[in-house]
Amino acid sequence: MPHSSRIHRRSFAAAAALFASGVAVPGLRAQPRIDEGRVAIAVAGKAAFHTLPLTIAAQLGYFRAEGLTVTVTDYPDEASAFQALGAGGTDVVSGAFENIIKLQLKGQSLQSFVLLSRAPQIAVGVSTRTMPGFRAPSELRGKRIGVSAPGSSSHMVAGTVLRRAGLAAGDVTYVGVGMGAGAVAALRTGQIDAISNVEPVMTMLEQKGEVKIISDTRTLRGTLDVFGGPMPAGCLCAPLEFVGKNPATCQALAHAIVHSLKWLRTAGPSDIIRNVPDSYLLGDRSLYLASFNKVVEAFSLDGVMTQEGSRTALRALAEGAPAFRGERVNLAQTFTNEFAVRAKERFKA
Repeated sequence: MPHSSRIHRRSFAAAAALFASGVAVPGLRAQPRIDEGRVAIAVAGKAAFHTLPLTIAAQLGYFRAEGLTVTVTDYPDEASAFQALGAGGTDVVSGAFENIIKLQLKGQSLQSFVLLSRAPQIAVGVSTRTMPGFRAPSELRGKRIGVSAPGSSSHMVAGTVLRRAGLAAGDVTYVGVGMGAGAVAALRTGQIDAISNVEPVMTMLEQKGEVKIISDTRTLRGTLDVFGGPMPAGCLCAPLEFVGKNPATCQALAHAIVHSLKWLRTAGPSDIIRNVPDSYLLGDRSLYLASFNKVVEAFSLDGVMTQEGSRTALRALAEGAPAFRGERVNLAQTFTNEFAVRAKERFKA
């Protein structure tokens, strides 16, 4: 086995144990800050499209216009980002909504207060190199599936796709490959046979003919096909205590994000290129724009979470783990639309 593959597998196992044990957010004992306008946000994949509304809000000065000084810190995976929240290293996480549900069952109360994405923006593709004659998902039995990280949305999407094809989690081997160059290299060097990942990774592999896309949650239609309903994805979330004690900060963040979401609805190619850091473009503007076009409808229109979407997320988690105690989840506590609704009204989103 290649050395890099061994590293991925060890890291995957360690991170999986961390998230599954609940240690990833150690008790959420960090004390909320006062409502002072300084906010630290943790993300996983700062340059990926699932955080683009956050990037645009920063680049166009929307946070500053709301009186906020925002620091965004990038982490290798969402488990690390949520761990930083519990350790007091950040105030807010930009992460997938389903994590809030999982952590609530471990006694850790987080709440989403503005939605960034109404679809996961993840595609599943099969390597045309190691599986050139691929015909059906059932053929992935015994194969290696690359995901960004254990417990991540890409892991959940892959698991859902395979489950609907009649495969169990133990029928494949999941390998953590990240969300950038490492993911691309893992597929190109044959370390994995299929990949579930975000943009621009998937469009890059797709354009080169290196993967055959078999499932796609970059679109609303594809998301409905996979999950059977709307599946909320990226959101800004924080401990319930922080949200309760810092309503002005949460409102300002919601204003900035909804303003950004509205901007994204009408932005043209030149607008996107002009307002995204050069380092995010991977040296290929046309690829970046092609990726943007793949995911643009996945962005939330107004930052508002739907009841149906939250129920889809709960159902997806329950279907993926027989031991998951969904009946113990208080969905009403996992999100609030109080701030997003005000922002929607203000910006007519």
